Parts: sequence; structure tokens; C-alpha cells
Amino acid sequence: MRINKYRYDGSGPFKLSDYDTGLGEKKPDKKKILAQTEKNVVQIAALQDKLYADSKESVLIILQAMDAAGKDGTIKHVMSGINPQGVDVYSFKQPSSDELAHDFLWRIHSKTPPKGKIAIFNRSYYEDVLVARVRELNKTYQMPQRCTGMSTEKFFDKRYKHIKHYEEFLYDNGCRIVKLFLNVSRDTQKKRFLERIDNPAKNWKFSSSDVKERGLWDEYQKAYSLAIEHTSTKECPWYIIPADKKWFMRYLVSEAVLKALKSCSPQYPTLADEEIAKLGEYKQMLENEDTK
Repeated sequence: MRINKYRYDGSGPFKLSDYDTGLGEKKPDKKKILAQTEKNVVQIAALQDKLYADSKESVLIILQAMDAAGKDGTIKHVMSGINPQGVDVYSFKQPSSDELAHDFLWRIHSKTPPKGKIAIFNRSYYEDVLVARVRELNKTYQMPQRCTGMSTEKFFDKRYKHIKHYEEFLYDNGCRIVKLFLNVSRDTQKKRFLERIDNPAKNWKFSSSDVKERGLWDEYQKAYSLAIEHTSTKECPWYIIPADKKWFMRYLVSEAVLKALKSCSPQYPTLADEEIAKLGEYKQMLENEDTK
């Protein structure tokens, strides 16, 4: 299975409805996919260890999706083998009054990963062209007329450009960005919402706002389609991952993350000859040490 099938880099037209939410026509072998996912998880952990030691590049993983697509479970499963000190996970909720007093990327920048680390954004600055667009929040922003006195289309076109430039800036400063849209169908979302209601152990996951947002399904699909179309580049493409089958979704996510880490080509640092020679001296000192 090739992850490139689900990659969109901005070349050519884009339609979200053209992408599967399920397994597609050629049904993959579940047993083989599960086995390959576990192999990928092991490789991801090994490469993350090298990335941390190398400290030349960083990786930012962005997960965007409709509710109940499986973001949390995907993070937990795919990143299960990673050393905790090498990864940070952030979830971006509704911005605070302090955050709203700044530009829409202000709260994001301090959370981007330093060299050698991975950061995972469970939702991200893309909320400012998704929820904000669907809910027309741009009309409520406390900003000068020159910033808001325009059509909704033009306002968000500007934001798409800001995002593209911001991601180009991050990429040019050593950060690779893996953008993943977990593409769940409306029927599957309904099924998962009902499971959350019926299962007491999952009640906490359900919110009345989930149903309200579901009522805006078509608007959100349009907003996602526009955001993906206008912010995909060769260096920072989007992956539209089918999310109706969690086991297949996690496999594809692991493929995308593994591909990004391999592209970094991280290596363990090598010591100079004189430093290696000193290691021999230190080893001899330790071996000859009096332990009494």
C-alpha cells in the first residue's frame, strides 16, 4: 500500500468527495496491514531516537478531522513506541481572550517542536479557517476595518496565504510538517456517537455540541476541502486518510509519519578520533576502579 495515493500537494484540482473514507475497491488484508503497522511503529521509534540524538530537524504532525474520526486513538497507537521525552502533544481548544488579542498564529508558534523533537497537534491553527469559517467568526473579531471589511471569501483567502507562508517558514528552518486529515464518513460518525451514548465508559466522550456541529456537516466538508486545496504544497502536502476503519487509518498514518522521519535521514552523532581515543582511556579507568 502506498501512502502517496492519499497525498495531495496542491498540483491540480482538489475535491474532498473524490477521496474514500473506507477501504476502497481493493480490500486490503487486515492481518497483513496490522502486522505492517506494528513494524512501522517499531521503525518510527528507532528513527525518533536518532532524530532526538541528531537534533538537526524536527517533525510537526497535524491531525484534523470531524468529531469521532479517531484522532486520540491514532496518536496513542501510532506513537506508542516513542520515547516520551522526544514528543509533545498539544490540543488546541477555543482560544482564550488573551490569545484572541494576538494574531491567530500567536498561540501556535511556541508549541512548534525544537530540533530533535516531534510535536503532535490534535487540531491546530487550521481551526481558524475551519470552525471560524463555518461559524463566520471573522465577523466578530475585534480588528480594524481594513482587516475585516471584506468578503468572507477574501478574508479566508488571506488566511490560507498566511498559513502557507508560515509553513514554508517552518520548513525552511528545519521543521517537516505532516498534515493528516482523517476522512470519516457521516454514517460512521453517527455510529460512533451512538456507541458513546450507549457505552457508559464512553459517555464522557460525548457532548451535545457534537450533534450541533454534525448539523453543519456539509459546511464543514466544504471548509475542509477549501483549506486542503489552498494550503497544500510539495513541501507541506496534505494526506487525506480514510478513517471509517480505524486499523486501516492507523496503518496509513504510520506510513505518513515513517515517510517524514525517513526523509529527515537522522543519524547518531559521530565522535572525533581524539574523543574516541579518550573513551578507551575512560573505559580502562572504570574497569580498573577500586570498588571496595
